[in-house]
Amino acid sequence: MTEEKITEEEITKEINQENVEEEDKKEITDEELEKAEDVELVNDDSNGDNEMKNKLKEKEKEVKEYVDKLQRTMAEFDNFRKRTIREKSMMYENGAKETLEKLLPIVDNFERALDSISDEEKELPFTQGVEMIFKQLVSAMSELGVEPIDAEGKEFDPNFHHAVTHAEDEEYGENIVSEVFQKGYMYNDTVLRHSMVKVVN
Repeated sequence: MTEEKITEEEITKEINQENVEEEDKKEITDEELEKAEDVELVNDDSNGDNEMKNKLKEKEKEVKEYVDKLQRTMAEFDNFRKRTIREKSMMYENGAKETLEKLLPIVDNFERALDSISDEEKELPFTQGVEMIFKQLVSAMSELGVEPIDAEGKEFDPNFHHAVTHAEDEEYGENIVSEVFQKGYMYNDTVLRHSMVKVVN
């Protein structure tokens, strides 16, 4: 009887011990599962952060490309605008220069006509009217930027003068313009027509 009783107690202990071990294993397994789930969540968060960072870098790259394209387009447009303004200015300058060049012979003829008038004829109303028209023409050209080149008595300068003849004259210094055959004119900073001159010494 005693042996059977001991055996039953031992059996009961073993069964209880096995149940405890199973419970411990179960607790350990649950803890491991929770840890594993936490690790998976961390990995998922980490992967999500990496994806967001990659997408952000791609967007930043796209924005930079768009900004570069916009800056290049704006620079091209600014160059086009400046070039257009410059071309329009050149067209105006060239057109004005050609027109004024055609008016110069008219100015020359006015001067020749007025120089040939005698002192008596200068008092006539007709002559005075012609002088008034001539002065009005010269004034209008001056307002447009046309001015005569002062040549007589000045040192010869090929940038402004065209030498027609050369002579010797003790009254003048070396390489001096002694006479102007045809008056030259400047249009703003450019020569509209060179003065035709006589150079001495």
